[in-house]
Amino acid sequence: MTGRRRIRSTFLPRLHRPVRATALAATALAACASLTVGCGVVPGATGGSGDDPIKVMTWAPMNTGATNKPGMPAFAQAYARWINSHGGIGGRKLSVLVCNDHNDAVSAAKCAQRAVDEGVVAVVGSYSQYGDAFFPTLEGADIPYIGGYGITNAEFDSVASFPVNGGQPSLLAGLGKELGGSCGPVALVRPDSIAGDELHVMLDSGLKASGHAAADDLLAAEDATEYSAQSERALARTTGDPVQKGCVLPALGDRTSTFMDSFRRAREDFPDVRTGTVLGSVDQTVIDASGGASGPYEGSYITGWYPVATDRRWDPMRKVIKEQAFDDNRIDPADAGVQTTWLAYTVFKAAVDSLGDGELTSTAVRKALDEGLKVDTNGLTPALDWDYENGLGAIGLPRLVNTEVTLQAVRKGRLVAARKGFTDVRQTLANADVS
Repeated sequence: MTGRRRIRSTFLPRLHRPVRATALAATALAACASLTVGCGVVPGATGGSGDDPIKVMTWAPMNTGATNKPGMPAFAQAYARWINSHGGIGGRKLSVLVCNDHNDAVSAAKCAQRAVDEGVVAVVGSYSQYGDAFFPTLEGADIPYIGGYGITNAEFDSVASFPVNGGQPSLLAGLGKELGGSCGPVALVRPDSIAGDELHVMLDSGLKASGHAAADDLLAAEDATEYSAQSERALARTTGDPVQKGCVLPALGDRTSTFMDSFRRAREDFPDVRTGTVLGSVDQTVIDASGGASGPYEGSYITGWYPVATDRRWDPMRKVIKEQAFDDNRIDPADAGVQTTWLAYTVFKAAVDSLGDGELTSTAVRKALDEGLKVDTNGLTPALDWDYENGLGAIGLPRLVNTEVTLQAVRKGRLVAARKGFTDVRQTLANADVS
């Protein structure tokens, strides 16, 4: 536990953001009335016109001491090369700008300002823990944020956001719901950060749905090099029931594998426990590197947003990687960030295509998504549609439209589907205790 003031308001209804966005929109309309050129064609707002390239941005943390997602911007650039080699979007080239958010609020805000200055029509397929730092800038410029990774609840609140998955809330709710019926005491090990503060509420909602008590909430530094103390605390909390095996659930992003190294050594002195986590903290590469079938993840349950990486519905994405980034080791087709970026660009292309010969602006893209466009993702998600009331506004998640998760398990060292199809956790989320 640290002395940092804990922030829990992210799960409360955040009415200030839509109100602020409405005020900004009104100001923008008033300003447009005084211009001699039409709104949407002001330099810096169109992303190019005529035959100019369509300009977008993808950002993510790279080369930091905590979670890094270099595969997301790398895949975005590969996608641009691929789409351009196949005629572009509506005959226009796609230009992807990349920004490093460095895992800090100042850099995230700078990325957003650069997006405005460069005149992008959307920010697509990105990762950042600092939504409160960049969403006001995007909202003010009416630039849509399509397919964020879902790491913070700001992505499910902002009027500029169009998420393609259910983020950490859905993953944790799904994991709690699955393990609540079979686990004894449960301990969640999560980052001591604002984003981490949001995790235990959703896990507890899933546990509660299965009639289980709340999990012990154990904090850990996101950039630690070892987690022996947290491992021992988690084991002490979960091995007290001689009848029902306890469960330890680390959700530390890139540092989950570091935790599991410490955990593997510490568990030798304790009774056996089960483990589980969420996709994004663990993928097949991590499982392989940790020893496969003999490693600490064997038998673990893992919730994800999408079908397993070997599913044939990912073949179009794999084709892009094979044609344009075969030797780029930053891009792993099993990485949830890369998968999210693929879906985000699928949504963006659908929005641009829907405009036909109409003017392509950030506002036009945002309106297309807000006003009833339904996007087919080849079954990787349900059809995505942001033009309806999702029933989750009361817990601060009004933009969360995809509440379906998949359950996977590590068996013989391989990450496989533990259950066919998707599980919808909408009602579990709606019942979350955010007081």
